[in-house]
Amino acid sequence: MSPGGNDFQMTPIQSNRARFGPFEVDLHTRELWKFGTRIKLVGQPFEILAVLLGKAGELVTREELHTRLWPADTFVDFNHGLNAAVNKLREALSDSADSPRYVETLPRRGYRFVAQVEWVQDQERVSLPVVAPSASISAEVKSEVPAASVFEPRAEAGKPGFLRWKPLLVGASAILVLIVGAMFLPKAIARFRLESTISNASPQRTRPLNPLDAMEPSFSPDGNSIAFVRDGKNGARGIYTAAVGSDQFVQLTHHDGDCCPAWSPDGRLLAYTRFENNSYTIHIVSADGGAELKRIAEKTLAPTSAAYSPVANSNDRQLDTNGVIPQHGELDWFPDGKSIAFAATGGIYRLTLRDSSVVRLTHSPPLAQDWGPVFSPDGDRVLFVRTRDVGSPDEIWVTPAAGGDAARVLSERGRVVSTPQWSSDGRSVIYASNRSGHPALWRASLDTPDSIVQIGEAGSPAWDPAVSRRGYRMAYERVMRSLSIWQMDLSPAADKRPSILISSTSDTDQGPAPQFSPDGKKLAYMSDRSGTMEIWISNRDGSNAFQLTAVGGAGTPRWSPDSESIVFDANATNGSKIVAINVRGGAPRILTQDSFHSVCPSWSRDGQWIYFASPRGGNWQVWKVAAAGGTPAQVTRQGGHAALESADGKFLYYAKSETAEPEIWQVPVEGGAETPLPLVRPGTWASWQVVEGGILFVGPSLGHQAVLSSFDLASHRTTSIAVLDRIPFWLGATLDGRTVAFDQPGQEQAQAMLVENFR
Repeated sequence: MSPGGNDFQMTPIQSNRARFGPFEVDLHTRELWKFGTRIKLVGQPFEILAVLLGKAGELVTREELHTRLWPADTFVDFNHGLNAAVNKLREALSDSADSPRYVETLPRRGYRFVAQVEWVQDQERVSLPVVAPSASISAEVKSEVPAASVFEPRAEAGKPGFLRWKPLLVGASAILVLIVGAMFLPKAIARFRLESTISNASPQRTRPLNPLDAMEPSFSPDGNSIAFVRDGKNGARGIYTAAVGSDQFVQLTHHDGDCCPAWSPDGRLLAYTRFENNSYTIHIVSADGGAELKRIAEKTLAPTSAAYSPVANSNDRQLDTNGVIPQHGELDWFPDGKSIAFAATGGIYRLTLRDSSVVRLTHSPPLAQDWGPVFSPDGDRVLFVRTRDVGSPDEIWVTPAAGGDAARVLSERGRVVSTPQWSSDGRSVIYASNRSGHPALWRASLDTPDSIVQIGEAGSPAWDPAVSRRGYRMAYERVMRSLSIWQMDLSPAADKRPSILISSTSDTDQGPAPQFSPDGKKLAYMSDRSGTMEIWISNRDGSNAFQLTAVGGAGTPRWSPDSESIVFDANATNGSKIVAINVRGGAPRILTQDSFHSVCPSWSRDGQWIYFASPRGGNWQVWKVAAAGGTPAQVTRQGGHAALESADGKFLYYAKSETAEPEIWQVPVEGGAETPLPLVRPGTWASWQVVEGGILFVGPSLGHQAVLSSFDLASHRTTSIAVLDRIPFWLGATLDGRTVAFDQPGQEQAQAMLVENFR
């Protein structure tokens, strides 16, 4: 038996490389991959994985892990450290403690690796033997060969019968091995080629694709050139092409509304769309530059019944789609190079360039729109996105290119924000979704679509992925920007002009959530300057900052009434957790131990309770848990999110939902009717703050996009205080309401990123 419990025998040389599910791990280089994409896993979490793999299927006790990973002279809270390390391991493996696929917890005893493990032999990864046929068969193939085909005669040496029959038996074995090799060798060679390509691949490298403001990247069929759109900030707006790695560009078009370039299969043409006069038109231009070749659907046409059936040829000099008006800019070429797939009312359509005839490929249901068609590498299938009515998840579907029944690949809990892409081998789909709160890239296997892994730069907003068919490259678009914390003095004599408090706290739109301590001496905020989003503490003026947490993803910090502790939410594989930590030191305490998502915590004024939002009852409501831990209790019944208690501790105020411009409601702390507050509509669930006697909030008002206002709880009157450049996501304030802190972005810049050696 192998260390992973497989039914093939290991060679005497122990391997350092193992596979399980979509993962591959190298114990020598200390690297972990999923679908060929390297996953960040270092330190104790990786060491735990190595130990579990070495004893797959067996119990590894907590004491054994303590002995092997924490030396006797190491002074550390072992239980907390081990639990945190295992949680990080599970997060990297997209695993769950409640329904483990890889790491199973045996309560109070230890852990067990429960997935089947395949140990990859050195000869399988390095070179293909060319000597004896039997040596050319991989370990997996050997396991598939019947036992009789690889047996060796067992007879006592020296017996005449053995000596007479040995040549015949050896010859029969050789013939049988040759037959088996002929059956399985092609499969072994094909598997070897795939595995050696992955295992011997160079590490991924990500770098900017020059120039700045490059958007909507698209690879040529050979993967050596790329088309992109520029927004005009650093050069003329339009569609450009360039050789990968070159800083020389060719401008093909000069219109502000041009987007979504797509290469023809022979690499000679580019199709794209132009948004003008409130409608999309389809255009074609030579990839080498020069005059535009064709304008398709240039005229704005009213929908007709022709939109749902093949149409006759058009005699118009300018080809059109005879009433089928594109509703999205995304498009792709059919493999024959004679047709283009595009999205219009009712589904995905095929436009034949020769005669401008249109045939519908998909039939979107009522209140839904199909868009973003893209052909598989073999040209047999088409991926597309199906966006349904508000409140329903986006879906990714696949349909035969020649027509036929479509099948759903996956249902995305966020919004799919750009056209999905096939991997180069056609076995997985890469797409952008805002499931994590901001656009990010995700990858799902078509065989196991529920196994989803995030790719690209963690924490960096990304969308518009493009995958080359050759050359192992991926490109995507991101926005480079940094968030800073600004403050404003609201005292009567102040000029109410904002000033920077802390610059560049993060490079994503998740932070910074500034919060003043109740004693007015400290500031808590979010920052990813250490590599992951964590909670930081500084003096009120931003000086002497230090990192408070190291949990791999923390947010929404709130101070305890005594200014001694912080409560925050933390990412976890089995649901976001509410965690409390003392700012003077000590281990974090998880207050919600269950698998439900729990976010946006805050303290009660007496310090006895922690309020938080959770969908554990079926939809988002406000809950509370004792500050010492325990069973959560439901507070609201009609929907609730991000709650804050009044300064006198009598009322609880909360955003009605997590959507933009939520209503603010109130409920007595002791229980009672849930009622809305009039005239309080912040821009986000976090751009408001309870202060003594009122609520400060920022939202659109009086024709302005971002107005800081004050709501008086006694008179129920709203007063405008100042106009900001834009609505911040977060608003913090001192308890007396004299100072506010909020986030504002620095310079924003769209940029295309290039990933080399993307498998």
